[in-house]
Amino acid sequence: MLTELNHTNCSSCCSSRNRIFTVIFMVALILAILLGNLVILAVFLATKHLRTPQGYLKTSLAVADLALGILVVPFSVYGEMKMLSINASMVEGGYEVLFVGSWHPCYLVGPVFAGCTLVSISTIFLLTIERSIAILKPLHKEVVITRGRTLLLILISWTASFFLALVPIISSHGGIVMEYNPCSRMCNYAPAPASPAHVWQILLLFPAFDFSLLGATLIVNALSLTTIHQYSRRRKLLSGTDQEPLRVSFSDIKAAKTIGTLTIAFTASFTPIAVFVVGNVLGYQWCTFSFFAFWILASNSCCNVIIYSVCDQRFREGARQIFMSFRCLGCTSSLT
Repeated sequence: MLTELNHTNCSSCCSSRNRIFTVIFMVALILAILLGNLVILAVFLATKHLRTPQGYLKTSLAVADLALGILVVPFSVYGEMKMLSINASMVEGGYEVLFVGSWHPCYLVGPVFAGCTLVSISTIFLLTIERSIAILKPLHKEVVITRGRTLLLILISWTASFFLALVPIISSHGGIVMEYNPCSRMCNYAPAPASPAHVWQILLLFPAFDFSLLGATLIVNALSLTTIHQYSRRRKLLSGTDQEPLRVSFSDIKAAKTIGTLTIAFTASFTPIAVFVVGNVLGYQWCTFSFFAFWILASNSCCNVIIYSVCDQRFREGARQIFMSFRCLGCTSSLT
């Protein structure tokens, strides 16, 4: 499968020394993604009181992030190691990337990266909706938010996200292909040779969809946080009186703030990619910026465990229980 990909302008970012540093960064990122998201899965699946609709959504988010650490980032490590091993040389300002065979692996890795990114955005949106119902309609929470509905929404989220990731390839009829980009060090969408310019514009579908969903998420988060602020003021006014207290629980408030933090972190990490995609459609070539844009987004996959650890007390307790269980097992095995 010896296929020459389109050349992409790349200068000092593609030197052998910088490639070595890049590989070290990627390997460290793989370990962080795997460790962090395996901890998340262990906490939410092993802790009984966290097996809630919110826990299922956070589990779905962790699986999407885990897929990047298992498939997407390791393939980038493979690409960098291959280029180092063949001592890729400069050709017309770009590097040649060669793969052997009739099928390019980027047709698997690229849609997985795009699909998992869309899954993350849609899951954060669903988490925000779930928290807004718990805050705005606390008496209806148990009726509206059920495990069955949550699992169905998760299935729809994954199906729709991966379908959307394949739309540019399917609808362009060969006008858009997947290739390993030596600037971003990832499998990206790229225009096929001699394809019409208007075909490339279909990629604007991604930032349009993503920012619409993220915008709605931010608005709903703002509404929930405003309600929490009003609730806190009313609770102070009702303290010391015989009036019935409000029914919003402290755990619901903390969970809403955690989801708000997740939304802000993901929006910040996704924005450079959106800028890059729009710039590409307009004809700009940003080699160094593309690397930072894609890897800032990829690095977000190891941030959720930090956010949960800082903002979610129940998550910290669950992680502590699992750690103590492993520690006890280790002590038991050493005694025997």
